[in-house]
Amino acid sequence: MNTQQEQQPKSSPSPSPSPSSSSGAGRAGGASVRLGALVPLTRPGWVEAGRHLLAGLELGVRDVNDAGGIGGVPVELVVRDTAADPERAAAAVDELAGLGVAAVAGEYHSVVARAAAARADAVGVPFLCSSAVLDALTDEPTEWVARLAPAQSHGWRAYADFLLGAGRGRTAVVTQPSVYWASGTRILRDHLASRGGSVVELDANAHTPEALCDALVDHGATAVLLLVGHPEPAVPIVRAVRADRRLAEILIGAPAGQPEFAGWAAALGEDGAGIPFLSYLPEHLGPLGERVGKELHERLGEEPSFVAFEGWDTVTVLAEGLRSHGTDRAAVAASWPHLSVEGTRGPIRFSRTPGIGVWQWVWPPVRIVDRDGGRYLTLTR
Repeated sequence: MNTQQEQQPKSSPSPSPSPSSSSGAGRAGGASVRLGALVPLTRPGWVEAGRHLLAGLELGVRDVNDAGGIGGVPVELVVRDTAADPERAAAAVDELAGLGVAAVAGEYHSVVARAAAARADAVGVPFLCSSAVLDALTDEPTEWVARLAPAQSHGWRAYADFLLGAGRGRTAVVTQPSVYWASGTRILRDHLASRGGSVVELDANAHTPEALCDALVDHGATAVLLLVGHPEPAVPIVRAVRADRRLAEILIGAPAGQPEFAGWAAALGEDGAGIPFLSYLPEHLGPLGERVGKELHERLGEEPSFVAFEGWDTVTVLAEGLRSHGTDRAAVAASWPHLSVEGTRGPIRFSRTPGIGVWQWVWPPVRIVDRDGGRYLTLTR
């Protein structure tokens, strides 16, 4: 997942060391197995997503340590804030490598994860990407990188099928400049066009929300998809569309998942309901998912998003690789195709997938959902 500020942020200085999570730190002798964590914790990153991802990572580390750590050695999470900046993320990978981490985990924004993956491959540090979905996470195949989130092409094709099934094949996408949004637009256009649908692209930076409404009317769009950052410009666009009587029957969609977090409802109220999005949670969690979900709820003070579950699963997978193959970085990277781990959302195994250069979980659950108050409504199965 990867919505807030997926346009390339301005470069910023290399990050100064930020506080590490204390999970596993301070044990007798000070020995620990260090895991680096990349998380957007400040703007222009999507801070709400970062908070959920970090909660999952931290809970995962606590559970690993409660079960005896890695051969009796505790795990320590060394957290770095990417702030949605690719250069900052790449610098953080270098820093974490110098600190001796066994692997790097996390990240939410696709353009940032892509920069982190490239750097991890270059310096030889295993990177397990939690949430970013861009198919081309690396330019070339690599043994050093694996991913839990589904590839964008997988989820967004499912979303296109949902639009067609709902009679919404004449689709407009409101976009901003970004590798991620451009990739999403291409996936939707190719999939819809091959099945009798169509896509018209509208530049959010070149139109006011009111002008976008006029363009939607002119094109006769039956659906408008928000391929833009949250809260700006997504919130004012939704408000404008909801207020335009000419567009009373149009479907507003957000395949990238902006409505997943509580901030969406807080900003939009009733206007934010009825906007289908992609979720990577099963319709019903098993006993492990239920237990982890309750503990995440206690940490967050709200319902955990699928991003929080991705964080927990990430640490659990890395811990199994460390236990079964050792803490040497090359050994961790070599473990990807041999792991079979019970995650919160089902059994996790990695394989090679055509068109994707990293080890990929094929596939996490993918649903198109809506919100009814705080509850999910499943629109597809």
